[in-house]
Parts: sequence; structure tokens; C-alpha cells
Amino acid sequence: MRKLTFAMNTSLDGYVAAPGDDLGWSVPSDELFQWWSDRVGATDLALYGRRVWEGMSSHWPTADKQPDAAPAAIEYARRWRDMPKVVFSSTPTTVDWNTRLVTGDAVTEITRLKAEDGGPMDIVGATLAAAAMRAGLIDEYVLVTHPVLVGGGTPFFTALDSWVNLSLVETRPFPDGLLLTRYETRR
Repeated sequence: MRKLTFAMNTSLDGYVAAPGDDLGWSVPSDELFQWWSDRVGATDLALYGRRVWEGMSSHWPTADKQPDAAPAAIEYARRWRDMPKVVFSSTPTTVDWNTRLVTGDAVTEITRLKAEDGGPMDIVGATLAAAAMRAGLIDEYVLVTHPVLVGGGTPFFTALDSWVNLSLVETRPFPDGLLLTRYETRR
């Protein structure tokens, strides 16, 4: 069975985006950017919600072609394009860059994908992750906490019907007071 991880930047008060989908507070240091790039390189399949997909697909497919592209951005763009991706959206849209679209029930499809042979999967997007969280499908949570309070927006965690017990498996500081925490779900 494949492992499913939900990993995102979050504010100290628990939001992945501030009101208005503002992500200006979450600009990564070079070290953190490299960590995210290495994570993409190690991910066998990424599951995207529509909004995050729209943001990523509007930038990364051609980011390495920009005249001022840094080597790290060039590497990330290549890794992102090469990584197999699934986009979950009820809004008919086209997808590209090694991606397929799922318009049906996300929980059913994620359950099917977890049961397949293969490497680790990442779920990207708080709304999609919320559905997987409520269904008990997430095996690992990775929070990169930024020392900022944004006061509202899109929360990392959703309301749940029952507790999810976790075990802390890693902590790692990053420049500027950021802290990575990684938890595995105890089953």
C-alpha cells in the first residue's frame, strides 16, 4: 500500500493561505526551497486540488525558461513537470505536464491509488486534503511552520468527526525561524 503525505507551508496560527489566498508570507529560503524540490523529486505521484493546481501549472511548466531562472528553480521545474500528477476537480478543465484529471469522487480515487503498488504520494491543497483527512487516508502530516500570524484564510486542518493520533517523527529548523514538523498517523 502506498503512503499518503499531506505537506504544506503553514502560518503559526494554522493557515496555508491568508485571506484572499495570499501566500506572500510563505516565500521560502534557499534551503527550504531545496527541501521542497527534493521532496518533489522523491514523490511518485502528487494529488492536486484545483486551486493549487492552477497556481502551480501557471508558473512551473515554463519557469526554467525564464532568463533570470536560478539553478534551483530550473531543477524544481524539471522535477515538477516529470512527476506524475492527478488533479481532482469537478470543474471540467484540461491538464497537461504528466497529469490526468479526475472529476469523480476524490476519496474513492485516492483510496484506489493508495491500494496500488508504487512509491509515496503527496496530497497538495487543503480542500482536497480535508476530504482525505476525514476519510482517514493520510499517513503522514508535514508542516513547515512560518513565524507569522495571518489571522484567517485557508486552514491546514479541517474539522474532524474523531481524533487522529499522531507520532512525532522529525523536527528540523530552517532559516528565519521556520520549523518543519513531521508526524505519522498511529493506526
